[in-house]
Amino acid sequence: MLAAVLVALVTYEGVALARQPTRPHAIVWSAGIVVCVCAVPWTRIPLVPRAWTAAVVSWTATALLFTGRPEIVWGMGEAIALLVLLSSVLLYAPARTAAVLGPVLGLGCVAAPVRDAQPGRFTLLFTVLAVVVSAYSLLLRAQSGQRVRDLEAVRTAERIELARELHDLVAHHVTGIVVQAQAARFTAVSGERAAESFARIEEAGGEALGAMRRLVRVLREGDAETEPVAGLAQVRELAARFSRAGPPAVLYIETGLEEHLPGDAAALAHRVVRESLTNVRKHAADATAVRIGIRTTGGRLEVRVSDDGASAATLAEQARGGGFGLAGLTERVTAMGGDLAAGPTPEGGWQVTAVLPLEEE
Repeated sequence: MLAAVLVALVTYEGVALARQPTRPHAIVWSAGIVVCVCAVPWTRIPLVPRAWTAAVVSWTATALLFTGRPEIVWGMGEAIALLVLLSSVLLYAPARTAAVLGPVLGLGCVAAPVRDAQPGRFTLLFTVLAVVVSAYSLLLRAQSGQRVRDLEAVRTAERIELARELHDLVAHHVTGIVVQAQAARFTAVSGERAAESFARIEEAGGEALGAMRRLVRVLREGDAETEPVAGLAQVRELAARFSRAGPPAVLYIETGLEEHLPGDAAALAHRVVRESLTNVRKHAADATAVRIGIRTTGGRLEVRVSDDGASAATLAEQARGGGFGLAGLTERVTAMGGDLAAGPTPEGGWQVTAVLPLEEE
């Protein structure tokens, strides 16, 4: 659409300038073509080189035409293209580049009407447009930067909380190892009971080592208090509370999983279910059923939460899947070596799926 508008403007100016086949008019038309081509967002040509090229061409044309002003056409298409480039540079270019290139483009847009025989009527218009475009673009850039900082803060908080949870799990397993070792030391036990005790110590030690490896990847400093580590039992409570206040939540937990699932994986499953049910409350008020499944497949834990809300497919990604809750959850799952996917389903509704490895490779 942008390319079509710019081509139409340059074509109109070319037809008008054809009535005055002089050197100044040829300069206006040539500069307009180059600047408009630079304003089109070519994927293979970076923004900054295109913007610098347009600025140099526009200012060169203005300098050449300062003493010989066209009486019919002065390059409105060129000025509009400079506005487009000004907005793009202020939005996407690096801060230092935008601080230098932005004013060059803005002043070039304001200077273009000076080529006209009566520049006053257009100079004021494009001055206002340049100021408005600059202010709006800088506002959008500031909002985008703030969102990036907020997301990073959420990710950092998730790393801190996850590190504390893993620390609690490691402490729990190590305490169990110490207690069982002390009991075996000061109590006379048979060979069979000793073997059972050593097996429990080995199992607790393996779980502690696995949690400690994950802890090393995500450990961050911090002293804030956190809630106790939750597990699959709390997932059942979540589903029950959700069903009492909203659509029924059907929960499936693989048989025997609760007894053998490592504590950090159980805590993550609880977090995925909690965040997903919160999103159903916020964004799928028309949902009539929610399905929660927790199972193992191929040595990995899979947690899946889906709903049948009809409005889910029509919601933008930022509304349903781009908030800080899922951003933090994605950070947590990734830190544990897993993957998380969230999006609409072909049948309608929304689905969140987290997959977490249960064994260190």
